[in-house]
Amino acid sequence: MKPESILRHTEHRPFPLPRGPWFMTQTWNHVLFAHWPLPVEALQNHIPSCLDIDTYEETAWIGILPFFIDQFHARFLPPIPRASSFPELNVRTYVKYRGIPGIYFFSLDAAQLLAVKGARTFFHLPYFYAEMELDRVDRKNIIFTSKREGGGSEILLHYRPVSRPFACKKDTLEYWLTERYRLYTTHKKSLYFQDIHHLQWPLQRAAASFRKNSAISCIELPSVSPILHYADSQKVLFWPMHRIRK
Repeated sequence: MKPESILRHTEHRPFPLPRGPWFMTQTWNHVLFAHWPLPVEALQNHIPSCLDIDTYEETAWIGILPFFIDQFHARFLPPIPRASSFPELNVRTYVKYRGIPGIYFFSLDAAQLLAVKGARTFFHLPYFYAEMELDRVDRKNIIFTSKREGGGSEILLHYRPVSRPFACKKDTLEYWLTERYRLYTTHKKSLYFQDIHHLQWPLQRAAASFRKNSAISCIELPSVSPILHYADSQKVLFWPMHRIRK
């Protein structure tokens, strides 16, 4: 879908589109959303003090998202050969700043060194290089492996969708977990944010088996099964990073 068509659909967003033109796009494929509930106090000391933990019915959540990026390029420019397609793994929680909901990343691992260096330098995000593979075994089953260079994070999991796609309603947990359009990060004691936009997620229920999971080292996951969702593909538009002036 063309960006102009995506920008015409905004009714699913929790807040309006950002001002100004988008500058970068990428497509996320074979996305698994794996989420675990946690008490607020388990996360509060692991995020910047200027941010508040966002909760759904007084419960905080932490998520692991493996997926495959392609068609990664700046506006008006073609994708860079051999640098526009790669697997990625995100570890995130949900926060608010002055009432505006967003994402805070504990880590982002990617199998593309140029993307890692660029994101760390220009977007102040905790990216790490990792050896990764996302293998689509058949129409449904996916195997994802990730091992961070230097150690500290390793994942081996199998996942697949188990339902038809559906659009979630705004008051549901599924909407709250997935329809996020801002990220927050800090750099040299300053808070930054970046806005994105895409169509509403075409979610599916999912099944997953974590054979190895050391992606979250600073927080102990609860001994409950995660809530799992899958999305086949989503084209995403990005706006520039902004520093919040207090």
